[in-house]
Amino acid sequence: MSMKNILNWILAAILVSGATAMTACSSSEGVPLVILDTDIGSSTDDLFALEMLCRYDDEGRCRLLGVVVDREGEDCAACADVMNTYFNHGDVPIGLVRDGIESPAVWIDYRALPTYTMDDRAPMFARSISDYSALPDGWQLYRRLLAAQPDHSVSICSIGFTACLSQLLQSEADDLSPLSGVELVRRKVKCLYIQGGSFGQSPEPDFNFLQGMDFAKTLFRLWPSDVDIIFDPMETGNGIEYLPEQVISDISWTDYHPIKQVYMTCNCNTGQMMWDPLTVINAVEGDHLFTLTDRGTVVLNNDGTVIFTPSATGNSRFQMPGDTAWRSAMLEKIRNCNKTICYY
Repeated sequence: MSMKNILNWILAAILVSGATAMTACSSSEGVPLVILDTDIGSSTDDLFALEMLCRYDDEGRCRLLGVVVDREGEDCAACADVMNTYFNHGDVPIGLVRDGIESPAVWIDYRALPTYTMDDRAPMFARSISDYSALPDGWQLYRRLLAAQPDHSVSICSIGFTACLSQLLQSEADDLSPLSGVELVRRKVKCLYIQGGSFGQSPEPDFNFLQGMDFAKTLFRLWPSDVDIIFDPMETGNGIEYLPEQVISDISWTDYHPIKQVYMTCNCNTGQMMWDPLTVINAVEGDHLFTLTDRGTVVLNNDGTVIFTPSATGNSRFQMPGDTAWRSAMLEKIRNCNKTICYY
């Protein structure tokens, strides 16, 4: 470790020793209960979304119930574990997809992050889980978490594939709940915030849906019509680009930060837009920060495009693109998470 980083850690320790500890959220009353469903291990906006939820939880603005990893592989689950542990949420349960999407595209491969070591070969980042093979399937974690929550209280932020949600909806009654997956969602879920779709003048196929069309079709077919969905479409996040040099500069207070390490060691100069965090901001901070369409219904086409039809009785809305000031404000929310020193 360099002398600069040693001094950074000493300074952080001194500051935290004299500071009042941040009050964690100990009650679900009045705050969103959130499950994150992520294809972590590829695009970096998943990392920022999870970081934001941990920070929101610390501030008492939400309660992070669990993380469902929807990209196959124990290395992907380990990435989520590194993030949770780093931000002092190692007790947040993780579920891992099995029988999901085989070999989906990888844009920025940071799946080796959990194996990073210091100069003395010690692990760079702590983890809280010793055996990832023992993790429950993602749909099973959904059932356990939903069954334990009050009715109509859970917000799901789906920022990756839809395999686990599809498997949840197809699940039957078990020892976790006497309800089928569809009825469990109808009873417990308040809203699904989903990063996906393109609702512009020339709709484009959606990556998350197209990678696993059978799963996506099942989601659209079985999702209860009386449970709200807010889509975070591609065009809304376009233009909210967090440049690699900004990320590294914002985390100037240490080199030993999982997101900074990804940006220091992987090729992250791919024009990464901040699509995923918009679902989190909407779920936690509310609709007032967004321009949402009126209600309607959404149909998924075989080519991965979606069609929105206005309907007063529909359960779907989608976020509209904002102006330059709005995009700057959204980016600043994400950047502020990284500028804030972690005292864990």
